[in-house]
Amino acid sequence: MGSNGMPATRPAKVLTVLAAAMITALPLAVSTPAAARNAPATADLVPRVDLRVLVVSDGGESTEAIAAELRSQGVPYTTVDLTSPGRPVIDAAFLSDTVDGRPRAKFQGVVLPNDNPFGSTASTELAALKAYETTYKIPQVDAYTYARPDVGLRTPDDGGYAGVLDGFATRTTAAGKAGPFGYLKGAVPFEDADPQVSESYGYVAQPLADPPAGATFTSYLDAAVPGTSARGSLIGEYARDGRRELVVTFAQNRYQQQFRLLARGIVDWLTQGVHLGQSRNYFSVQVDDIFAPDARWDVENNCTPGDFDCPSGVPDTTPVRMSEADAAYAAQWQRDSGYRLDMVYNAGSGEEWKAEHGGVDAMADRLLADKDAYRWVNHTWTHPFLGCVQDTSTVPWRCAKDWFGNTRWTSRSEITAEIEKNHAWGVAKGLDVDPSELVTGEHSGLKTLPQQPQDNPNLGPALAATGVKWLASDNSRESAQRPAGAALTVPRYPMNVYYNVGKAAEEVDEYNWIYTSKADGGSGICETDPNSTCMPEPLPTDTGYASYIVPQEARTALGHALANDPRPHYIHQSNLAEDRIAYPVLDKVLADYRGFFEDGTPVVNQRHRDIGREMQQRAAWQQALDAGSVTAYRIGDTVTVTSPAGVAAAATMPDGTRKQLADGTAEFGERYAGRVSEWATAQSPGAAITLKLPTTA
Repeated sequence: MGSNGMPATRPAKVLTVLAAAMITALPLAVSTPAAARNAPATADLVPRVDLRVLVVSDGGESTEAIAAELRSQGVPYTTVDLTSPGRPVIDAAFLSDTVDGRPRAKFQGVVLPNDNPFGSTASTELAALKAYETTYKIPQVDAYTYARPDVGLRTPDDGGYAGVLDGFATRTTAAGKAGPFGYLKGAVPFEDADPQVSESYGYVAQPLADPPAGATFTSYLDAAVPGTSARGSLIGEYARDGRRELVVTFAQNRYQQQFRLLARGIVDWLTQGVHLGQSRNYFSVQVDDIFAPDARWDVENNCTPGDFDCPSGVPDTTPVRMSEADAAYAAQWQRDSGYRLDMVYNAGSGEEWKAEHGGVDAMADRLLADKDAYRWVNHTWTHPFLGCVQDTSTVPWRCAKDWFGNTRWTSRSEITAEIEKNHAWGVAKGLDVDPSELVTGEHSGLKTLPQQPQDNPNLGPALAATGVKWLASDNSRESAQRPAGAALTVPRYPMNVYYNVGKAAEEVDEYNWIYTSKADGGSGICETDPNSTCMPEPLPTDTGYASYIVPQEARTALGHALANDPRPHYIHQSNLAEDRIAYPVLDKVLADYRGFFEDGTPVVNQRHRDIGREMQQRAAWQQALDAGSVTAYRIGDTVTVTSPAGVAAAATMPDGTRKQLADGTAEFGERYAGRVSEWATAQSPGAAITLKLPTTA
């Protein structure tokens, strides 16, 4: 996907879909049977429309944001780079042709940087696009264009506004709710992440009072015109001369919250609700070190006793561990929030703690009493480092060597015992634990740069011996899923709610140490790390967590959720203890999410194995798209998709679509955001899958 080649035409399996009859741009006729005596002329045939989007790019962020959304969902698209001297010319032959005597539109939708990126109203390429869109009823998105009569709007100086949009309170209109943005409750606030930086610019404009004959402008997203009682459009549909154009009058990039909220609707409008790929809003949280105590940050020495970078002689701090009340609160919080946590447990560490405290562990008893409230994931028996044997005589540590200079590794038997013993304990306690899921301590066993540039060679065999298929990795180190022996990794997002703190003041102190300059009393890491930025001044320890860190972390996590990204987040049991600092972040993520979306677009909270499978399916689908081995097209109310054998095809269709089976029908897909979608596979190799929309729809 995203290459300039057209898809291949020799598939291994076929998916046939009867798309929604209500989609106005689709001709509502069926293809003529091949056996008909009097075949119609080519001009009378219902055209074939390929399920592929044309993205014409000038390198601008607004166009690239839409392309990124297409790729994220798994929608095939072809890019024409206007800045490339060797690019193809957009003419009738590029846009359409004839296949088996039937006219073919090669693209189901067109994305342009603006309404005319070709530099002249007399452009032959612009004329070719207009003729194509008129002939085949193909919609066009203007990724970011100036408000003016050519797109159905008055100019900003005529009752509108031009300028910075940071902090604007925009809303979907009634037409937007009834149309492409029906999954939103209404509010689409424009971010103002940094008051010192202008983040968004655009034009709030009113539709023409006297549009051309037959032309209409329908606003989907609007905002108040500053200083007036009027409202003006930021996204709207301009229909005229048989063409439909989605007019976007603000700049956007793929990371901004407003784009993330609107991206689904833009793609839905562009594809008329029938396209390959699918999208969900995911948010899963895994809580590591359950039953194990976590070391505590030393606010005086700015390090964690026991860590290799903490100077010798620094006394141990009191470890952080949940109490019985903390465990009871976790269960009650889940009930109140309607959200489920994954408890990633170290039973051996819990047993050691229990033995050291008179054989009593009220916290563990409480968690086990509420065991059915949680999902449970194996985190090894005692949380050891399962990579190379660590030589801690230097800072940073290094891999120990034997007499011959070979790296010393944690043995296969040690890794296997840690996995098996912890799993067996969970089974004996009746936990909902799956042997195919594993999180190793510190994601150890996997390569850890720079000290350990390769996986422990004993890790793969141990995973195979214990049935592990889905192994957690750290997304900040490795964002892509990859093999670890026969298993696949599941990259997890670390949250800046640190493992070694139980109190808000400790969190702020460590945060200040990492994110302030040496001149401000910090470590200066933010001055040397190219991926970091220093705060202008330290946060106050009494208020900094609630006023700064919580909003920052919630915004980051919500951004992941809105990006069709299934990767889980992880925190630690220490964050559920003492000040219980994880909950304000989780509460804000969930509250903000539920404030934006209708009930039919719930946050998807998957368990570890399901996240791994989702990523695996996406990778196979993306590989097939990139290789050009997926073909999809629509003829009237029938869509045919072909993909390589063994590759499930992601497809999104209108709600109410039903699957045609040999002995009847069944619902197609899962309802989400007003559509239905699934990873579709043929009932048998080479068989067709047919989906129908009820005639009453």
